[in-house]
Amino acid sequence: MAEMVSAGILATGHYAPKKILTNEDLERMVETSDEWIRTRTGIETRHIASDSEDTSDLCVHAAKAAMEKAGLTPDDIDFIMVGTASPDYVVPSTACLVQSKLGCTHAGAMDFSAGCSGYIYGVTLAAQFIRSGLYKHVLVIGAEVLSRLVNWADRSTCILFGDGAGAAIMGPVEDGYGYIASELGSDGSLGGILNIPASGIAEPVTHRAIDSGRIYIHMEGSEVFKHAVRHMEATTQAVMEKAGIGIDDVALFIAHQANYRIIHSTAKKLGVPEDKVYVNVNKYGNTSAASVGIALDEAVAEGRLKKGDYLVLTGFGAGLTWGSVVLKWC
Repeated sequence: MAEMVSAGILATGHYAPKKILTNEDLERMVETSDEWIRTRTGIETRHIASDSEDTSDLCVHAAKAAMEKAGLTPDDIDFIMVGTASPDYVVPSTACLVQSKLGCTHAGAMDFSAGCSGYIYGVTLAAQFIRSGLYKHVLVIGAEVLSRLVNWADRSTCILFGDGAGAAIMGPVEDGYGYIASELGSDGSLGGILNIPASGIAEPVTHRAIDSGRIYIHMEGSEVFKHAVRHMEATTQAVMEKAGIGIDDVALFIAHQANYRIIHSTAKKLGVPEDKVYVNVNKYGNTSAASVGIALDEAVAEGRLKKGDYLVLTGFGAGLTWGSVVLKWC
């Protein structure tokens, strides 16, 4: 049996639409305030896709940035994976549209749905493709245009979400570096606390569903908060045990950027010092599957990681899903 290849992130990229929606803008749209939003979420601004931008377009921008950094051409990409809860269409997949727009003629492509845990799931799956020798270069993208799935009259949800895309090129790396371990989990019995009720064949989009607002994101905030903190703490502990490392060994923690209080509470329970926790939710809001990828790309650009550093990524989202992954930066 052939020895497994070490797989890691070769380059990252991200894209955020040009339009920025501030808390002050929201004050004019719904009954809320800048102070209320900042205090409870830590969010100050979020990026909103233009009418001419679809999720696949955001993916392409982020992917091109990552490919340029990696020095790869479209012909070098063997497989494309897009994690999203806001695809361009049900059929065809957003990944296939990205494959066409990038000109990755030889690449297979697929979408997957793991909510806000999407980037973690994508990195984990791509690592297995590479480690087994099936593919050499896998493009992983988490992307969302949630602004079109939000009820802009619902002040409990419209303040939270933004649009964006985060991408990673994964490929073979020096032995002992890259992907070390992951821990993934789910609980479908709690799917109803974070969902879009009328969005598939179980409850099709009808005039009644539109009029009742069931085509928009529904979230039971306090329940989501409780489960997010619990599961991100547990999976982070579990994945570090698998990797054989402790808190002191980790250079940087990047959690799903849903809400500053969730990130802070998780870090506090784990005993992670604030200077090891990356936060950019203030600039982007909750970009779901895109959030960890955007944060990682910004952290890399800021020089927060050097070769040999241990990095922990963790997420929680609709499904319910959760997961954490340990990487040794290369």
